[in-house]
Amino acid sequence: MIIFIFVMPNISLSIEDKVNKHFQKGNEYFNEGNYDKAIEEYNRVIMAKPDFLEVFYNRGLAFFKKGKYGDSIKDLSRVIIVDTNDAELYFHRGLAYLQNKEYDRAIDDYNKTLSINPRYADAYVNRGIAYAKKDMLDKAIEDYNMAINLRPKDIHSYYSRGVAYFKKALSDFAKSCENGIEQACIDFKKYSEK
Repeated sequence: MIIFIFVMPNISLSIEDKVNKHFQKGNEYFNEGNYDKAIEEYNRVIMAKPDFLEVFYNRGLAFFKKGKYGDSIKDLSRVIIVDTNDAELYFHRGLAYLQNKEYDRAIDDYNKTLSINPRYADAYVNRGIAYAKKDMLDKAIEDYNMAINLRPKDIHSYYSRGVAYFKKALSDFAKSCENGIEQACIDFKKYSEK
């Protein structure tokens, strides 16, 4: 009697292979701008491997792109707890705080970004924006100046600095108007309507 033994090839993927597959698929969706699908894939990775920090970073960026700033902050904070010396992490969480109108926290994150990388021009620009939102225009202008020193051709820094100077000028016109300078009242009205 002949006995045939069939050996089935092991075609199932290991957990690690599945995690990598979903992670790469999530990255592909992210790069295509399909953030919902990217988040779905990243969630699958987290279910299988909840200690995989890079997926929290990527999901945090996807949440940011979707305008879910609170979720973005949570994911990026989870990574920051472990990796406290990465300027990019603080920079991106600062962006989420800035969009979430948490200006003091954004400033704190940009301070940390700049302590790690003092030549990070975008951190100066964004910290300047946060200062401007808090009407701390002198500090905003200082940051825009730093960004311009680092990147002299960055037109956005010049624009942001111009807006800060303009707001300061309007404030000066208003103060002068309050103290009886008629031309200041005319100029305040003229320029504040634009």
